[in-house]
Amino acid sequence: MSEQDQAEIRLEFARTKQEHADFDAAINAMIEVGCDPLQVQRMKKKKLALKDKLSKLEDKIIPDIIA
Repeated sequence: MSEQDQAEIRLEFARTKQEHADFDAAINAMIEVGCDPLQVQRMKKKKLALKDKLSKLEDKIIPDIIA
């Protein structure tokens, strides 16, 4: 994998991590305000999808080490 590819993956990882944190803050605010539980659940599903994406990106960043 080239240096440029690695940099792009790291940038995407940083953006996704920030989006994940934003969803977390939004969900907490929605719970405090007392929003519709269905809407909160949908946000949590989106946040979980972002967490899965973060895991996949992290796997691309960290090389496989055969021990």
